Parts: sequence; structure tokens; C-alpha cells
Amino acid sequence: MASARSAELASTRHRLPARLRLLIAARAVNQLGAFSLAFLTVLLNRDLGASLPAAGAISGLFGLATIPSRLLGGRLTDRWGRRRTIVVGLAGCALAQLGIAAAPDLAVAAVCCVLLGLAFELYEPPSQAMIADGVAPADRASAYALLTTALAVGNMGAGLVADLVGRSSLRWLFVVDAASCLACALIVRLALPEDRTRPQPPSEQPQPQSAPVHSPWRDRSLLTMTAAGTVFALVSMLMLVALPLSLAADGLDPATAGLLMTASTVTLLLARPALRLRRLADLTPGAAFAAGYLLMAAGLAGYALAHTLPALLGPTALYALGNLLLMGRSFAVVSDLAPPGTSARYLAVYGLSWGFATVLAPPLSTALLDAFSPAALWSAMAAICLAMAVTQPRLLRRLAAS
Repeated sequence: MASARSAELASTRHRLPARLRLLIAARAVNQLGAFSLAFLTVLLNRDLGASLPAAGAISGLFGLATIPSRLLGGRLTDRWGRRRTIVVGLAGCALAQLGIAAAPDLAVAAVCCVLLGLAFELYEPPSQAMIADGVAPADRASAYALLTTALAVGNMGAGLVADLVGRSSLRWLFVVDAASCLACALIVRLALPEDRTRPQPPSEQPQPQSAPVHSPWRDRSLLTMTAAGTVFALVSMLMLVALPLSLAADGLDPATAGLLMTASTVTLLLARPALRLRRLADLTPGAAFAAGYLLMAAGLAGYALAHTLPALLGPTALYALGNLLLMGRSFAVVSDLAPPGTSARYLAVYGLSWGFATVLAPPLSTALLDAFSPAALWSAMAAICLAMAVTQPRLLRRLAAS
């Protein structure tokens, strides 16, 4: 009995098909270069002469462009296939980043920023759809968690690369980021199976009336999950944007945020094996969401009270543990909602939550920090997480009953 249970709780990584392990590895390679955007506003301001408001507005245009990019990624996946859409998206990102690196003036850089936004999310829906369709429904949450953990590891390495490369020129950051996109595209092109777009013979083609068209925009369950996902994404993006500003307001070096993010990633890596423990593996989705949001709330409340680097490490670990419980679960729920053959479109709509959060978080965090103290911002975010700890399980119960 014990051996059977151990086999059941074996690592998801070992249950994943080889093509999905390669996809996750390729995305981690790509993430090693995903540090340039943090310096986009600085590059526009310092190297290309934009005022801070103008640089912020151009960065906001990038965020807006990611919203149609996500929807286009879902559409292209249906038309072109998954591998082709991933490769085109990554190649488009690389070309736009090289354009930013070589931009002779602000106008060219602004156009390249918008082009980067339009390509930036193309590869997310096909990547997530491959995971949704490549594992059993019970393993989807763990598979998505493995993807987000791999991306977190890539982020940790990205910070080290950024520190080394950025000392010479910020433009080189975008060159290295472009190289990581091309490396990821090459791995995907060579390692993943070819898209099957061969038309069926007339005798094998389904009758039009036998396959109803499912529009994700008419699925109330999906739209409800997207609204809840937007709250989670907004908290995550506020954390990312507000942390350096909060540290500066407390008299600490804003670069300390990099150390705290590294500590968060280390916590994720060390704690991830605990997800295979029976008590955690048997958590219902509602219980996992409640526990995850409660841990995030505790971490954010700790940030409101802490004012030194050692004191901030404990709240960082709590916040990371909460994220660990939530990682991938929403994507798994959305994948379960999608009718056969529509997972890419469903995940594309759900992914808009991050596009909205990317647009809202910078102006919202700066406005709140300007009007109130950092402690007030962290306390408000903790209150939001407490509310989600109650709301999200009820939402899941309603979806299960519908």
C-alpha cells in the first residue's frame, strides 16, 4: 500500500512526456534573458532622452500591446499549430529587442516597444495548451507549477546575467535577451514534434453541425475565473513594482529587491518537494487556494511591519510558500473548463488577467505610495489576499456545481 502511494505521488517531472520536459527546459532558457524589460524605462530615459513620464507612457504601450498579443496567440495556435506559433512569437520578440538595442532615436525605440508587446504573449497560449493536453487532468496543476518553478529558476539566473551585462551598456541587455529567445525558438523547432496541419480527406472531415463552436467569451465560468485571476495577477505585479520603491522609502537600497526575489525563488525550490507529501497532495483545490492566499496575506502583512533586510526575509518566505500552493492551479481549472480542442483559446482569454495587471500595477502602486505609506500599501494587499482566501473556494464550489 505504501509503495503504491509513493508511486502515485512520484514527481510530476517524471510523469511528463519528453516533449513537455523539453518545452519547459526551453522556456527556462528563454527566461534566463528575461531581464531587459525591467530596464526598459531606464534605457528610454537615460540613453534615448525621453522624460520619465514619456518613458513610462511608452512602457505602458508595451503593456497594452501584450493584451491583443495573448488573444492572437490563441488564434494562431488554432490556425498554424503550436510549435509554429511558439517559434514565430519568440522570433518576433528577438527582432523587436534587437530593434530596441539598435534604435537610433526615441521614435524607433517606441515602435519596437509596441512590436515587442505584440509578439510578447504569442507563445504563452500554445505552451500552456501543450501542457493541458499532454498530462492527465489530475496532474495539470503540478505540471503548470513545474513550468512556473522553472521560469523562477530562470529569473534567478537572469538577475546575475543582468548584473554582469548591464554594467557595460543597457542596450546589451536586449541583445542577450534576444539571443535567449532565439535559443528557445531553436530548441522548440528541433525538439518538438511537427504541427500536423494536413487537411483531412473529405470522407474524414466532420460535418459542420456535429461540432458546435465554443466561444470562450460566452463561458461565464471562464470569465469569472479570469476576474479572480486578475486579482491574483495584480497583487503579484504590485509586489514586483512596489517592492523596490518601498525599500527606497524605508532607506534601503532598491537593489535589495533582487536579493529578496532570489530568496523567494530559493524558498520555492526548497519547498517544492513538500507538495508530494500526502497531506499536501490530497488538498482540494479550494483548500489549496485558501491556504495559499492566507500565507500570501501573512507575508504581505509582514512587509508592512519589517524595515530591515533580515526582517524582510521571513515575510518573503511566507509569500513564496503561498505562491507555491497557488502555482498552476488556476491554469488547471481553466484547462478543465475548456471543451476539447479549445484549451489554447481558453488559456489565452484567462491570460489577459496578466495583461491587465501589467498595465494597472505601475500607476496604481506609484499613486498609492505617493498618497500613503508603504505599510498602508502592504496592508491593503494583505486584505485583498484575505478576501480571496474566502472568495476563491466559494467560486470553485459554484463552478463545480454548475
